Amino acid sequence: MNPFKAALASGRQQVGLWLSMADPYLAEVSATAGFDWLLIDGEHAPNDVRSMLAALQALAPYPSQPVVRAVAGDVPLIKQLLDIGAQNLLVPMVDTAEQARTLVSATRYPPLGIRGVGSAIARASRWNARADYLDTADDDICLLVQVETVTALRNLQAICAVDGVDGVFIGPADLAASMGHRGKSDHPEVQAAIEQAMQTIIASGKAAGTLTSDPALARRYLALGCTFVATGVDVLLYANAARRLASDFKSPGTAPPSGPGAAY
Repeated sequence: MNPFKAALASGRQQVGLWLSMADPYLAEVSATAGFDWLLIDGEHAPNDVRSMLAALQALAPYPSQPVVRAVAGDVPLIKQLLDIGAQNLLVPMVDTAEQARTLVSATRYPPLGIRGVGSAIARASRWNARADYLDTADDDICLLVQVETVTALRNLQAICAVDGVDGVFIGPADLAASMGHRGKSDHPEVQAAIEQAMQTIIASGKAAGTLTSDPALARRYLALGCTFVATGVDVLLYANAARRLASDFKSPGTAPPSGPGAAY
């Protein structure tokens, strides 16, 4: 059983980290931190199928569960992501229940869906070493759809009602832009819309999720009942730490370390 899907189904809250570095070495470093899930970003990070495969391989020995975000809800691409072993899929810009139903179909083998059957040569089945893969794959896939426009909010109840959607993720940045507050996801109107959406998702019985780098906001979302919340982005953690370190040493009155052990 897919442990991340099982956790969402049972309501066990999952704290995650966004992986935007597009580097399997740093993905593995992140896997040692103890997060419940790690998002391999194919939408806004310079990832392709091969680099996402490398990240999945790097994370495989660790308890942190990988979630792969596709660049778009493209049926052939979803087939590729599932075949390389992605079990948890996040699809951006889902505005309607019809789109959600198409995505569910893309993650299911016939007769329940339209996923192409090529598992014998795929990592997902361990190259046919998993003899039961075709019988279990449909149930093991965890589909998360991303709601991030005013149109999607209007259709949220219908999206949540789609059988086969395991969770709904609120994309705060795009939602803010759609509401006329581009770059201001902390705007009160945006935050009110996010919280209302979370309540709708939770009331439907689906898992609610989002991303924020604000610890207080992340705790608020968890307190509201969100099941999966990403609490930071790897590239921003590095960028901010690097800038602080440079500033500490470049500011007036500071000097670089010297003496034994200063260089490493």
